[in-house]
Amino acid sequence: MYTPLNYDQLTVAAGSTNPSSVKVYNTKSFAYWERSLFHRACNVLDFTLPQEWQGNIKNFFLYCLFKYGYVVIAKDAKHGVYFQPCTLSGFDFYYQPTRAIVTNPDLSVELKLHKDGELLQLTPDYLGIWDVITYYAAKLSNLDGAIDMSITNNKFAWVLGAKNKAVAQMLKKIFDLINNGEPTIIYDEKISDDPNTHDTPFQFLERQNLKQSYLTTDQLQDFRTILNNFDAEIGIPTIPNQKKERMVTTEADAETYDGCARSEIWFKTLQSSIANVKKIFPEITLDVQLRYDIQADYEEGGDANGEDNASRI
Repeated sequence: MYTPLNYDQLTVAAGSTNPSSVKVYNTKSFAYWERSLFHRACNVLDFTLPQEWQGNIKNFFLYCLFKYGYVVIAKDAKHGVYFQPCTLSGFDFYYQPTRAIVTNPDLSVELKLHKDGELLQLTPDYLGIWDVITYYAAKLSNLDGAIDMSITNNKFAWVLGAKNKAVAQMLKKIFDLINNGEPTIIYDEKISDDPNTHDTPFQFLERQNLKQSYLTTDQLQDFRTILNNFDAEIGIPTIPNQKKERMVTTEADAETYDGCARSEIWFKTLQSSIANVKKIFPEITLDVQLRYDIQADYEEGGDANGEDNASRI
């Protein structure tokens, strides 16, 4: 029996997805949105890092912190004060990790936390935020395909049937003139009547209810809603466009606190762990600020959408 190359692997890949015809995660669209949302999330926090950690090293720092949720900061004679992704092990009285294992092509070491090194944490549960990114990236990727399909299907075209070649050529010429912007088109009236059957020489197939079937605007609105939901979850000011003109004060308050919930947790967790890092390495230049202080802007007179925040970009 004929089987294509890598048949077994393809069968496993297709059969383990339910429904098997829907591939959300393993697509270029999903990869695009995963990358895009990661960049948006990085913009929520403004880090002050040592001079030695700038450039590409800072990019690696942000990726590790958001992907894994923590990095270990330590010091040695060769690298100075450094950070690295690590594996945690051991438990103390409060079931917190006691050791960090670093495995690097240039360094392999096991560090005792609070003595040889300290964790810089983004989240209190030792997890990154990639679950948030993939959750929304999957929805945006899925809707992307629907929008592309809708745009293609809603391109309006005329469907005409000609009884002979002369009429077909005449219709093509008419539509050429229309597309060229001609305001008036005149054709020979004899063409309107078939000399043999005395019937109309062409037929027009009309697409009914075009306005009612045009879904792209609704899909684009849903697309913006999903993106707004992601922004609100990570702490970027948003305008709930479906309620923009009718939003009351209570709803605005709810939007304000909802939009800063996660970012406040990240900010406070980072501040606490930075304080612990500086106990061991007081010489380190390390700080973090919220780029969008939504709650502060709102309490100081800015609107619930953060429009008075000078750092809003």
